[in-house]
Amino acid sequence: MRAYYRSLKPLILWREVARPIDWAQVFGRTAPVELEIGFGNGEYLVARAQQHPERDFVGIELEWESVQRALRRIAGAGVCNVRLLLGDARPILARAITPRSFVRAYALFPCPWPKKHHHKHRLFDQRQLQLLNSRLQDGGEFYLLTDHEEYFQWVLGNLTDTGFRAFARTVPPSVDTKYERKWLAEGKTCFFELTLTKVEHCEVPLVEDVPMEIYRVRSFDPTRFQPANVSDNVHVIFKETRYDPVRQIAMTRVVVTEDDLVQHFWIEIAREGEVWRIRPAPGCAFIPTVGVQRALDAVKDACEALEG
Repeated sequence: MRAYYRSLKPLILWREVARPIDWAQVFGRTAPVELEIGFGNGEYLVARAQQHPERDFVGIELEWESVQRALRRIAGAGVCNVRLLLGDARPILARAITPRSFVRAYALFPCPWPKKHHHKHRLFDQRQLQLLNSRLQDGGEFYLLTDHEEYFQWVLGNLTDTGFRAFARTVPPSVDTKYERKWLAEGKTCFFELTLTKVEHCEVPLVEDVPMEIYRVRSFDPTRFQPANVSDNVHVIFKETRYDPVRQIAMTRVVVTEDDLVQHFWIEIAREGEVWRIRPAPGCAFIPTVGVQRALDAVKDACEALEG
């Protein structure tokens, strides 16, 4: 079997570790921490870590393939001051990172989502910039580099009430990353650089976990069980249900979407003496949220509807 990486030690399973993340504990020292959002293959992140061994570096990336490439690069460089998180930067910053954690953050060539109906997927709208501001230390900087002028202007248009002072300019190639080399090969020689300096703190509190209420119902019939989807301020979609008649355990797969967080997990309905216990299935990596509780509520309601 092909080895895709040498070690998983730099990877933080942010859904499973204690939140908020304590960087001093993670790195074993107290040092300034920098953040890269969308690190791609980890080229720039690792280069920064090599250039600044006195600092610690955190990277957030949405794609597992990119995380694997970065893990290989970290091992090859032999650096110990880099940690990676897999997932969407928005819920990670909101739920796992305390305010004033980073001295610097940067994003190099983020996807511009050029089609208008895709703009909802863009990073760094006003709300996201306020969140990023809150996670930077006072006087900290956010550095954005893009080849896409319309996206660049869109970010500039979202700066109102974000607590940043902006310095914008066009620059020649300077970071020597995969995408910069790609654009150079296509004849682009000028890029758009935005440096945002935090001059005022935006108060965006950490989103805390919601205590989960575990239910017990008197009866359960797997042949008639059909929980109802939820669609209001949160969205709960139930997929398939599996039942083991020997162990008397049912598992129903659910997708919960709320704000920028999407969670896929299983809910367990298990025989426990004279009742059936309803809870998130053990081993599922989920964040306890209002949406997860709504999913548990819907399962309970579906079970109780069959009673009598």
